[in-house]
Amino acid sequence: MPSAPADGTDAAYRRVLVKVSGESLMGSLDYGLDPEKIAAIARQLASIHERGVEVAVVVGGGNIYRGLAAQASGMDRATGDYMGMLATVLNALALQDALEKQHVQTRVQSAIAISEVAEPYIRRRAMRHLEKQRIVIFAAGTGNPFFTTDTAAALRAIEMHAEIILMAKNGVEGVYSADPATDPDAEFIPEITHMEAIEKRLRVMDSTALTLCMENRLPIVVFNMGDERNIDRIVCGDRVGTLVRT
Repeated sequence: MPSAPADGTDAAYRRVLVKVSGESLMGSLDYGLDPEKIAAIARQLASIHERGVEVAVVVGGGNIYRGLAAQASGMDRATGDYMGMLATVLNALALQDALEKQHVQTRVQSAIAISEVAEPYIRRRAMRHLEKQRIVIFAAGTGNPFFTTDTAAALRAIEMHAEIILMAKNGVEGVYSADPATDPDAEFIPEITHMEAIEKRLRVMDSTALTLCMENRLPIVVFNMGDERNIDRIVCGDRVGTLVRT
């Protein structure tokens, strides 16, 4: 069972990791960053931070890498993955700026050394930032090609001893039996196990990330971040979106 924060707030979790996709940062744009969308996400993160919840964030890079896809066509896979990692650093810096405008102390830690703009990823330092009520944004994935930011989210959540991963989706309420954008008969799934999600190849996380979560008994909530109330409801213990657990 989740434990309440030590400061006595009504939050149901002490420490969470939020996975923010790159696509959720671009709003209605074809690619790039939508300042209003980033500000909205920052407000949501700030709201749960104010409840005393320790918040870590992993950002994707699809919003920027989508614009580079044509140029990356035919490129070596490892090179393309490194480009994607750098895209997540850009997103992390944009989100950091938006959070600091909400008067929230924030640190960016990068798995690729970029000392002029971000701290290197050091687990103990990240843990200390969280204990000091700073939001920590993890950028550059795992620092290795061939691994997605979903896997980075699972890995960092386990390393940080997060109690749950909050998988923020853009315009999707949770997990469905099929893609609701293309299949009108797709059914919403309120709860599922990690193994069922892997076996049915549902779009929760990639299989490597799901396996990591399953082996470490780490639950996941997949929810729509388009509704700004959702993330606050989740940390207060309400059932929102789809719960994935062992």
